[in-house]
Amino acid sequence: MSHTEQGPEEIPLMINALKGLYKNKLRPFELKYRFDKFSSPCLTDAYFDAKPFVLLIGQYSVGKTTFIRYLLERDFPGVRIGPEPTTDRFMVLMSGPIDRTIPGNALCADGNKPFTALTKFGMGFMNKFECAECQSPILEKISMIDTPGILSGEKQRIGRQYSFPDMCEWFAELSDRILLLFDAHKLDISDEFKDTIQRIRSQDDKVRIVLNKADIPTQLLLRVYGALMWSLGKVFNTPEVLRVYVGSFWDQPLKNKENQKLMDMEEKDLLADLRSLPRNVAVRKINEIIKRARRAQVHCYIISHLREQFGMFGKQSKQQELLKHMPREFTKVMQKHQVAKTDFPNVNAFRNTLQHFQIAKFPKMPKNLQLGLDHLLSTDMPKLMEMVPAEIGGPSDSNELNKPANPFDITEYTAHKTPWAIDGPTKKSFDVEFNKLPQTGGKVLGQDMKKELMNTGLSPEFLHQIWELGDIDQDGKLDSDEYAVCMFLVDLVQNKVIEDLPAQLPKRLIPPSKRYLFEMS
Repeated sequence: MSHTEQGPEEIPLMINALKGLYKNKLRPFELKYRFDKFSSPCLTDAYFDAKPFVLLIGQYSVGKTTFIRYLLERDFPGVRIGPEPTTDRFMVLMSGPIDRTIPGNALCADGNKPFTALTKFGMGFMNKFECAECQSPILEKISMIDTPGILSGEKQRIGRQYSFPDMCEWFAELSDRILLLFDAHKLDISDEFKDTIQRIRSQDDKVRIVLNKADIPTQLLLRVYGALMWSLGKVFNTPEVLRVYVGSFWDQPLKNKENQKLMDMEEKDLLADLRSLPRNVAVRKINEIIKRARRAQVHCYIISHLREQFGMFGKQSKQQELLKHMPREFTKVMQKHQVAKTDFPNVNAFRNTLQHFQIAKFPKMPKNLQLGLDHLLSTDMPKLMEMVPAEIGGPSDSNELNKPANPFDITEYTAHKTPWAIDGPTKKSFDVEFNKLPQTGGKVLGQDMKKELMNTGLSPEFLHQIWELGDIDQDGKLDSDEYAVCMFLVDLVQNKVIEDLPAQLPKRLIPPSKRYLFEMS
């Protein structure tokens, strides 16, 4: 099995930019209105730096652990496979230099991993949580999360010291892909499995279905596939058709050879989908931050509206009245701010959390924070998306990933066609500024440009890096394109879109007029 290649050089720059935007514009907003108590906790650096996660959920004996072993092409620490429920804990599989397991308490205490927020679920969960590290090519690109098999009986649910749907919902938010596994020999969906699926409905763009153990005669396979789609339609209650991958994911040969071609094609599509995750991780994280920012904005609308209902006296009785009629208050906010109903939180969960706070004591929202959030959604995020390379997430990804590398790939000779990150209107505004500066032979000399850059207020260290990146042909002078690159980087730093500059200029920021220098090198 061929694994994912390293993503474009733009991805680390985009992740760092996104991290800076969250820290400077969204996180202060969340803390001010205690959004972290109503939703997931504030994000840490480990969240942004983590590899993509693939979450596997399914009833017992659907082959989740065998599926992971098939992808890893090896056993992993703590693996147990059998017809009975063998996985009794949430297990994260990550890349590591040696084979070892890390207990849940130690894992949640490690600030370099994105699991510190799990401490809020208590010892009952952390005792059933662990990490397995081992060497595997696929784990160098993605990490996996195996979950306990879901049983249909009530005893298992009562015996747990944590809520299984709650945990799956938390891991679903963290994950880049969610695989729901079904056994072709038993398609029933238990109440707990149905509840779990309902809890991850907000993440349905990440969900893929795997019909495992599908090595059955073709006619029977058609009936099983149809029955599965009917069952899923009732649970997801959506007109969109979910993507279902059909296969028998283990290391034994197929018994029904007539399905060999179908199984090979389905496996190829599934692996291509997983391979695309590292290259699309920056886009997905941008999407997640946008969703989080919009939820935080709606949260602010609700709290501000409720706070306005209080007068000088009778605060306790007013709070009880508002809590009792929360659906009515949601409707008022919806009408006042023209917000879609689907953007609101679950009213019961919101009310249960809000009752622990005194609504009247929530602070007024400072105008600068509100403007910062509006600017984040209207300007910063679109600008960050302009840095997304055109080839990431393109429609031909899944097909191209399965082709062997061509040493004479035509893209090497057409790099000049890659769109420039600095769009036309932005370039024109930079040209106006450039034409006001003294020029020699159509270029601005270093000493003249120094004065211009010093006026930006950035530190000499930043300006030194910006000059190194912007003076692309290293002649100590800037033409209009190089000037645009320098000022574009200045804007990114000044607006806190990025905190650190890249070591080398990303391809998307190289002016088309200068790309020949890189194609020749």
